[in-house]
Amino acid sequence: MVEDRLTDGKRIAQLLASEVTGHERSLASLSIADSERDAEPTADGAFAYAVERDGERVAEVYLHPDRARVEFLAAPEAVAETAEGAGLRVRPKAVRPPRTLVFVEDGAQVKRLLPALRAVVEN
Repeated sequence: MVEDRLTDGKRIAQLLASEVTGHERSLASLSIADSERDAEPTADGAFAYAVERDGERVAEVYLHPDRARVEFLAAPEAVAETAEGAGLRVRPKAVRPPRTLVFVEDGAQVKRLLPALRAVVEN
């Protein structure tokens, strides 16, 4: 049996965008903004799109060749705790205001990121 893993950063980001714009009630206040449709993955991460809550930017998604990186601008502590609890790789970004970086390294991890998005909505 062949085990397929989706590790293409661009495709992972597309899956995440589908979840954000999907039908889940708890994420209804979130939307995709400033989408860079022609963005291609880079080693440093190319900006793909922002996630907004009621018109306010709460996260940014970046493309890497082998993963997507989500930089949360809102609720960084709640996001870190939630994402770590879901088994995702998390690290703080020392900027003002602080951000939390969450790395989505496999398409299956997109679903595990949803509780972090809910934490943003709830805070």
